[in-house]
Amino acid sequence: METRIRSQFGSGCDALVASSSCAPRPAVGRLQIVAKTATPREQRILRHRRIRAKLSGTPERPRLCVFRSNNHIYAQVIDDIAGHTLCAACTLTKGVKEETGGKGNNKDAAFKVGKLVAERCLEKGVSQVCFDRAGYLYHGRVQAVADGAREAGLQF
Repeated sequence: METRIRSQFGSGCDALVASSSCAPRPAVGRLQIVAKTATPREQRILRHRRIRAKLSGTPERPRLCVFRSNNHIYAQVIDDIAGHTLCAACTLTKGVKEETGGKGNNKDAAFKVGKLVAERCLEKGVSQVCFDRAGYLYHGRVQAVADGAREAGLQF
C-alpha cells in the first residue's frame, strides 16, 4: 500500500511511502496525509448512481428525471426497459420561455416545466411516474418541478 505524504515546508518535499500494513499510518512529526476529495459535482453523480441502482422506469410507471443547471431546468419521462424518452420539457421550451420571460432559473419556471411535462405525459396515457431527483436535494427548483407535475395530475 502506498501513502502520499506532504511536508508543511513546501510542495517540493512530497514523497510516496510504502507501508507494510493495510491501515494508513498517522502523520509523524510535521508530515500530514493528503486525501483526494470529490468535487460537489462528483458527489452528486455518486448520489445519482446510488439512487439509480434502486430506481428504474417501466412502461407502466416510467421515471421522471430532473436535471438542474445554473440557468435552466430540464425534466424528462423515461422508460428504462425500452430505453426511450416518452416526453420532455425544459425552460427553453417555447411556451415556458414566453411565460417566464426567458428567465429559467427560478421556482416559478420549474413549476411550469413540471406542469408541462405532466400534461405531455397525460396525453400519452401515462398517469403514474417515479420521481428521480438525480442526486439533487428535494428542495427549491427540484421540488417545484414535482409540485407542478402533481398539480397537473401525475401521481408519484
